[in-house]
Amino acid sequence: MRAPSPRALGFLLVAGVIALWEAASTARLLDPFYFPPAHAVAQSLVAAALDGRLAGAFLVSLGRGFAGFAIGGALAVALGTLAGRHPAVRQAIDPVVELLRPLPSPAIIPLAILFLGIDSSMKVFIIAWACFFPVLLSTIDGVRGVPPALLETARNFGLRYFESLGTVVLPAALPGIFTGLRIAVAVMLILSVVTEMVAGSNGIGFLLLEAERTFRIADMYAFIAALALVGYALNRLFLLVDRRVLAWHHAMHAVPAP
Repeated sequence: MRAPSPRALGFLLVAGVIALWEAASTARLLDPFYFPPAHAVAQSLVAAALDGRLAGAFLVSLGRGFAGFAIGGALAVALGTLAGRHPAVRQAIDPVVELLRPLPSPAIIPLAILFLGIDSSMKVFIIAWACFFPVLLSTIDGVRGVPPALLETARNFGLRYFESLGTVVLPAALPGIFTGLRIAVAVMLILSVVTEMVAGSNGIGFLLLEAERTFRIADMYAFIAALALVGYALNRLFLLVDRRVLAWHHAMHAVPAP
């Protein structure tokens, strides 16, 4: 009999935790007010999905999230490529980056509200800010790690500066860049929810906070579960894109079968 895969074991573990939650809440080993039965949470999740609340909320949240992700990621790749290729640029931006990078993104939300208000522009700015730094650092490392032999080959073929960036440097640095982008996707979802909870009137973060404030505890858990599912789906989607775009890289580093 074939042993279950590690991923299957992970899903079995999640199912076991849910079953224990259901049994403990039903038997009142856990306070049902704070821990409603799992079936009640599932009913709330299905109801929110069927009446369109979840779809509408995630459409707003992910729309803002991916806008900030795209802006922050594009700026980070552009600056990171320059910094990776030119030590003078890297040394010039290093003090600013190392000063701002450890600053928690929620800490600048009051400042962003002061200048941008509480509408979508503030939220997009915060998400772009948070996504910028992991992509920047991974791009710098990826570009610095391009083998010198590739750059020498580009020069021998007479490629101009920007041609070599587009055809040699960036493709070779893509594995590192994708690592930063994958981190930024998770950061994007986190900051989408945080900004909506701090200053929002729509989106999944607002729905979650509203459920807590009105003591709809089953709905609150349902929205948390929906966030977990969407986060998992985004990660799997990103890994699928990674495998397609970087198929050459994974083939080079594949472990041969015994």
